[in-house]
Amino acid sequence: MAEPVREELSALGAIFCGPDEWEVLSRSETDGTVFRILTRAEGFMDADIPLQLVFHLPVNYPSCLPGIVVNSEHLTRAECEIVKEKLLEQAETLLSEPMVHELVLWIQQNLRHILKRPEAGGGSEKCTSAASTTVDDGLWMTLLHLDHMRAKTKYVRTVEKWASDLRLTGRLMFMGKIILILLQGDRNNIKEYLILQKTCKVDVDSSGKKCKEKMISVLFETKVQTEHKRFLAFEVKEYSSLDELQKEFETAGLKKLFSEFVLRLVK
Repeated sequence: MAEPVREELSALGAIFCGPDEWEVLSRSETDGTVFRILTRAEGFMDADIPLQLVFHLPVNYPSCLPGIVVNSEHLTRAECEIVKEKLLEQAETLLSEPMVHELVLWIQQNLRHILKRPEAGGGSEKCTSAASTTVDDGLWMTLLHLDHMRAKTKYVRTVEKWASDLRLTGRLMFMGKIILILLQGDRNNIKEYLILQKTCKVDVDSSGKKCKEKMISVLFETKVQTEHKRFLAFEVKEYSSLDELQKEFETAGLKKLFSEFVLRLVK
């Protein structure tokens, strides 16, 4: 990591020092750094709108644009996409210099103007990648394992919404205590799903308080091959036996992956 980027991250951690305002999600010498900032910006009627901004700084940042995910319970999916696009446009004017704090200040000052523009008010279905700025690299598939769901109805509804918003297909599978999420779609959209899954409060803890998903693991990720079934929709399914679950994987052309990754969950 370059020294200016290290200094920027240190400064951001000092600036956003309130409860839950700042969190580093991942750090890698090859993939860069992903972190989350919670902030508020003035929206309609002078009301503050909470924003969750997830930034991905690639290893060659700030010579290239950061990846950005925008999420807010007070904005529609289309509005979040518009905000992200405007942030990326602003980022282009700041290339070659640390820019994250500038971008956060900019959106705090300009959110209400963005939301009042005509393109932010419609039901735009544009849903481009927010996790990175790489080109599309085909159809990908990911299998996730969840440890548990306490607030099952709300959790399932949230997963279905994210899959729909990101145009992902596949299955949310329940078999006894095993909970699996199989996703197919654009690789960048899958990455964005994972960021949402790890940063949003989707469940409740033992005391009933809303909490983030901390017990999730990625079992495998692969590019969809010719032998793999293309799922046409995202469905929630419950299986009464391991054999029934295995048949689902075999029908999808995933027999080997079932043996390698799913069977060990029941041993």
